Amino acid sequence: MGSTLVEKLWSRHRVADLGDGTDLLYVDRVLLHERTGSIALKELAETGRAVRHPGRAFVCMDHIVDTRPGRGDDTVMPGGTAFIRETRAAAAAAGIHVFDIGQDNQGIVHVVSPEQGIALPGLTVVCPDSHTCTQGGLGALAWGIGSSEAAHALATQTLVVRRPRQMRVRFEGALGAGVGPKDMILHLIATHGADGGAGHAVEFSGPAVSALSIEGRMTLCNMAVEFAAWTGLCAPDAKTLAWIDGRPRAPKGADWAAAVADWAELRSDDDAVFDREIVINCADIAPYVTWGTSPQHAVPIDGRVPALEEARDATAAAAWRRALAYMDLTPGQSLAGLPIDGAFIGSCTNSRLFDLRAAAEVLRGRTVAPGVRAICVPGSMRVKAAAEAEGLHTVFLDAGFEWRESGCSMCFFAGGEHFGQSQRVVTTTNRNFENRQGPGTRSHLASPATVAASAIAGRLADARVQALLPPAAKV
Repeated sequence: MGSTLVEKLWSRHRVADLGDGTDLLYVDRVLLHERTGSIALKELAETGRAVRHPGRAFVCMDHIVDTRPGRGDDTVMPGGTAFIRETRAAAAAAGIHVFDIGQDNQGIVHVVSPEQGIALPGLTVVCPDSHTCTQGGLGALAWGIGSSEAAHALATQTLVVRRPRQMRVRFEGALGAGVGPKDMILHLIATHGADGGAGHAVEFSGPAVSALSIEGRMTLCNMAVEFAAWTGLCAPDAKTLAWIDGRPRAPKGADWAAAVADWAELRSDDDAVFDREIVINCADIAPYVTWGTSPQHAVPIDGRVPALEEARDATAAAAWRRALAYMDLTPGQSLAGLPIDGAFIGSCTNSRLFDLRAAAEVLRGRTVAPGVRAICVPGSMRVKAAAEAEGLHTVFLDAGFEWRESGCSMCFFAGGEHFGQSQRVVTTTNRNFENRQGPGTRSHLASPATVAASAIAGRLADARVQALLPPAAKV
């Protein structure tokens, strides 16, 4: 019997079998950010432990930093400036590289790591952040941990981990026009539940996954955690190698040749057995948008808020009632045409150049509807620079979007930047929990194209329909 991709990676990194379904795994990369990473570094300092391999650890200033142009250490989050400065000082003392405010390479940790060649196929990557699984899009075994686990990984380069079950999700066929990776993952979660991947490592595969860009694969893997999966990943292929080649910290010369030969083995064997398999026909996937306060509360953009009778049980029905009250919606209500106050493009899910291009394609020659505040936050300063080199920033600015510096603050509300009390926002982020993007903010998750189309219309809109209209007719 063959092995799955995850089983192969697990075997390569197993230091010891601890029994009872747990192993001690070697950790190749430890990523930190200033909100939780600062806690891990402080714990090490207080216990007198050193970072074992400083060159394999990296810090990104991303969660608390403001995204407004001209920003510095000052932040509207209470205590945020102290987080930033203490993390910087602790990282310097430990000899850890920091992608800092004001630097050309600063950005969201799950954007910076792949684009710098820090995360690579076959590596184990951890970070005290739930969306670390993003980097599985490259074929890395990446998962989120707590701050204490981060301290342990920094000190020992190992972690005790329970072996997950194996799941494969195959996307068969081809995506229709206007349908993208965000719609694929929302369809999966809506169909199989926010707990559908619990206890599993999920491998995304199939012809539709192979056809995705690497950025698109990262979007799938980013939201594996919203499926309750331990992690998500895609097998590396020729497209992956082309994307990695030449990255600042990627292997070079003879090391590159050796790496390519090694990465060729990183795929599930034909006779590998998964504990669970899900097959999705891409013909069934439309542009999706959420109606509630969980990513599983999602329907096609031309759908309606479901009736409470459609809930799978009484517990789910109660959760739906609370979600509808928070979102100020009613069962049976159409989503297309629902007026919005704001539109957001950014986050570690959809803030890469691929995403900005998709949104700009819809926005070009058009303007945001009156009364809608629209904001674009590129995922890194490298993404921002690349977008500006292509003139995409002009498209966003001419359309009426704010063009920001990179960071997480408009996606992750921690007392800092937000849209305003009880605003209805269509957003490319990964979570639509209560207050996720600000006090009372009602977040509707969607793809970059759907967000752009909705910003133009001033209400939730189908990008497939908007694209058929001439610029002057966009409503």
